[in-house]
Amino acid sequence: MKEILERVSVRKYEARPVEREKLEALLRAAMAAPSAGNQQPWEFAVVQDRALLDRLAGASPYAKPLLAAPAGIAVLSRTQGLRFPEYWQQDLGACTQNLLLEAEHQGLGAVWMGIAPLEERMRAVAEILGLREGLQAFALVAVGYPAEKAAPHDRFDPSRVQWR
Repeated sequence: MKEILERVSVRKYEARPVEREKLEALLRAAMAAPSAGNQQPWEFAVVQDRALLDRLAGASPYAKPLLAAPAGIAVLSRTQGLRFPEYWQQDLGACTQNLLLEAEHQGLGAVWMGIAPLEERMRAVAEILGLREGLQAFALVAVGYPAEKAAPHDRFDPSRVQWR
């Protein structure tokens, strides 16, 4: 529960690289997510190249945290061979949340920047990363050591719960 309740979106990072072991831990957590029919449609592009990160920051007006992040992860989906193709966004949402929680656990900061379902943003990410046929972008996640971190908020709102 600690990581769930303490996670915040981090948009400013220290100028130090993220260790490969920590990035792999994020990916391991992401791939542990539930998925419809266990189809596991996810793939990832881990980006540490400064020029690519800067280009990805232009893929969406909300992707500017990549300009300061030492790493970015593009959360991607396969488009072919899925048993339940109508659920790929749900699968990748769960996977991205797992990644964010593991970032908190690893002492990192991260922010989820939505790309899908906006076609122009999905195309921009595909072009920048040179994605092969059969892959599409779902989200970008900026990752790094937080330069600052806001206090978490208790978002529990009992008025949004229906007890029956």
